[in-house]
Amino acid sequence: METRPLGETGHDSTVMTFGAIALNWLTQEGANQMVEHVLDAGVNHFDVAPTYGDAELKLGPKLRQHRDEIFLGCKTQARDYEGAREKLERSLDRLGVDQIDLYQVHGLEYEHELDEITDDDGALAAFRDAKDEGLIEHIGLTSHGSPQLILDAIDRIDDLETLMFPMNPVVVGKDDDEHDYAAVLERAESEGVGTLGIKAFARGPWGERPEADRPFANWYEPVDRPDEIRERFDFAAAQGLTSVVNPGDPKLVTMVVDAARRYDGMDDAAQRALVEKLRHEESPVPEQLHH
Repeated sequence: METRPLGETGHDSTVMTFGAIALNWLTQEGANQMVEHVLDAGVNHFDVAPTYGDAELKLGPKLRQHRDEIFLGCKTQARDYEGAREKLERSLDRLGVDQIDLYQVHGLEYEHELDEITDDDGALAAFRDAKDEGLIEHIGLTSHGSPQLILDAIDRIDDLETLMFPMNPVVVGKDDDEHDYAAVLERAESEGVGTLGIKAFARGPWGERPEADRPFANWYEPVDRPDEIRERFDFAAAQGLTSVVNPGDPKLVTMVVDAARRYDGMDDAAQRALVEKLRHEESPVPEQLHH
């Protein structure tokens, strides 16, 4: 599977990142099999979070067995120093490892949160101390929020090494500042910041459909046919992201692994055609996060 430099971290990530939230819906045995399956395909970048149910615990056994083969990303929604430190220690404990390769501010959506994490007693101060102690190696940030907020974060966080944000043909087709993740990608590349794409496989919001009637565990409705998944993977990878994260439902992971193994680019005409086809679809990036 193709690898790309993850910004200036010194790590080359596979073009697919395994979003380990998928493990939450499996038994421990099923989780072990899925991790082996993903590793067999060559995937070397994994991403997990304490908010993903039991995913940290389910990942633990195979993570420890294959620790040298896995670049491990984890994250925290805590915005203050003490909370972030506590969450980090809890994740290390649940995962059963003594270091996390990439620790990320999880889901930054509002300007006031950026003020909080960059404060003297904010989460980033805890990250930096943990880095000095060897508990984490790199610092990142994830956001479904407005591109401008992410650009502000790049300005304000000198030691930011990676970003995770939405990238798909629906948002690319919306020609407005609220969806201009292309500007984030361009800026990240110029600053040597690694980029991880989420929502690549989003068809759109579930809308009024009750949770019990949803065939997939994602919080948005995903594309679910192999050809659509491959097309969406190719599109996201062709934008220049370091790596594309699979959607969270375990039923979709194998199709994404297959697309990632077969990825060999996507020409501009095919990209434009896909953007045109989906231009009028509803954005899978939730509107309320932009206000």
